[in-house]
Amino acid sequence: MSMPFTQGPKAPTAAPIDQARNFRVLLVEDETELATEVRFELEAAGYSVRVAHTLEDGLSAARSGWASVLLVDRMLNGEDGLSIVEALREGGDATPVLVISGLSSVDERISGLKAGGDDYLVKPFDVRELGARVEALLRRGAQTRASRLKVGVLEMDLIDHAVQCAGRPVELVPREFKLLEYFMRHADQIVTRTMLLTDVWNFKFMAPTNVVDVHLGSLRRKLDPTGKRNYIVNVRSVGFKLDADH
Repeated sequence: MSMPFTQGPKAPTAAPIDQARNFRVLLVEDETELATEVRFELEAAGYSVRVAHTLEDGLSAARSGWASVLLVDRMLNGEDGLSIVEALREGGDATPVLVISGLSSVDERISGLKAGGDDYLVKPFDVRELGARVEALLRRGAQTRASRLKVGVLEMDLIDHAVQCAGRPVELVPREFKLLEYFMRHADQIVTRTMLLTDVWNFKFMAPTNVVDVHLGSLRRKLDPTGKRNYIVNVRSVGFKLDADH
């Protein structure tokens, strides 16, 4: 069974650049040689890099919330990588995306941008230009997108994927982080089970599942290991609501 994404060995050259530290790049590319070249270039610049080689694995990795920026190839084993970008944007994910492609016409570039891509780079390219474009996307994203959320005693850093509860660091796996982010973005609302399955798990149909209860239970325990304080409360017969005011 293949993993959703793989991480290659660290490149042996070049010290990390300060501004690249803590940034994570997901590369979705089916050309192994190109993927290796790009990964080594970015790792040498200080980025953490993961690689997915198929559309399915790329979408799964992108939805995990790990990446600070995505590099997505247009053609992945005959499938269109833009479907990854479209799925993320439909789910409200604003992670910067650089589309890379051998399709160079103006119409194709427009299609890439209309699908939700933030930039478009045509193959063949110099990996140094790709690195510069990644840096520009991250710099632009830091300026235009909120990087922190705060609701009551809960604080979330969306770039470093760090969470604090009443000043205490909380270690969350990617799905728990995404679940808490959803509650924090809907802090004044009742959140239904259907909303969570649709927006956090991207379910297209509502099959019977306890996935929400399992992850909510884990998240609640991590926010308050003592069990004395419930930060996500049940609203009977309706759903759930974040209660982080004290």
